[in-house]
Amino acid sequence: MDIGAPAAGGAEVHLFEILRRWRARGHTVTWLAANFPGGAEEDERDGIRIIRAGAWWNANHTLPAAYRRRLSGERFDAVIEDINKLPFLAPRWTRAPVLAVVPHLFGTTVFAETAWPQGLYVLAHEALIPLVYHDVPFLAISESTRDDLVDRGIPEGNISVVHCGLDHERYRPTAPKADRPTVAFVGRLRRYKGVDVLLDAFARVVHDVPDAVLEVIGDGPHRGVLEARARQLGLDPERQARFRGFVPAATKVEILSSAHVSVCPSPKEGWGLTVVESNACGTTVVASRSPGLVDSVRDGKTGLLVPHGDAAALAAAVTTVLTDAPLRARLEVEARAWAATFTWDRCADEAHAVLERAAGAVPSPAPRAAVRGAVGAF
Repeated sequence: MDIGAPAAGGAEVHLFEILRRWRARGHTVTWLAANFPGGAEEDERDGIRIIRAGAWWNANHTLPAAYRRRLSGERFDAVIEDINKLPFLAPRWTRAPVLAVVPHLFGTTVFAETAWPQGLYVLAHEALIPLVYHDVPFLAISESTRDDLVDRGIPEGNISVVHCGLDHERYRPTAPKADRPTVAFVGRLRRYKGVDVLLDAFARVVHDVPDAVLEVIGDGPHRGVLEARARQLGLDPERQARFRGFVPAATKVEILSSAHVSVCPSPKEGWGLTVVESNACGTTVVASRSPGLVDSVRDGKTGLLVPHGDAAALAAAVTTVLTDAPLRARLEVEARAWAATFTWDRCADEAHAVLERAAGAVPSPAPRAAVRGAVGAF
């Protein structure tokens, strides 16, 4: 997907914030991405040319074909492949130097989201990464993703870690803490995000903190199942477990600011952008002790980490934050200081240095690139 897709998430934000800064430096950038219902075949955003083809479920076949059909006559100094869900095997179909950007790989967590035939399909493609990309430079967004790549056979010397940035003009405290103890979740409502564990935990929380409320921000194919689970747990949809769906950015920031704790119960993240966004809004977090989240959460300083899938431990940590005001105040101060260290300008600069090494030389004054969906062109 590209940044204009309705379902665009953290991976798309990450790529867009980098690319638009590179475009401002004078790079010519073409972003090749999967199309979506109502999406234009060609678009433009902040000077970035966007070409869309195929759909999310067949993009690993349609986008390489679109690259050969529509971009083969253009010269690119580098092709940036954003390996998000499935590798597109760019070294096999482009002669330009390739830089692989990896938010995270699914591994066996794919079976938490999809049926085993589709899961095996994803795992089979991931197994090709050390074979196809062995000599390709990688940009990983966290130490956890780097370690995963090394475990799969990518030489550690080929991998640079560049943490995500943050939009500090948007993510800042905009509302006082709510009168009621408030727990927030922000993310796509998909099976692998662990929201079912959060609901089980929150049903325990309300036994100790009866006036607590859970604000669920986001939408997705698993929403109906989660709402039904909340009802089964006896959580009132108006007063206790509110499913807000997609909300405007300002509303999301207001909810994060007013919450007393933000929860990320995922089994795996590339980094956990919503964690640091919450911190920037002045809110501490409780998260799974999972890949990616162990990098974005400083346990005991900016938030608390608990074993993934342990609803009792999650409930205990959330209850502690809600009821221990001095602890919460200390975590909030350190969380804001931690979030302040992440900027998109820094991220783009560090990623650009990796790009230069990938291209083999310092780019010319007006270089071109390609990005996959991003297969990208830059």
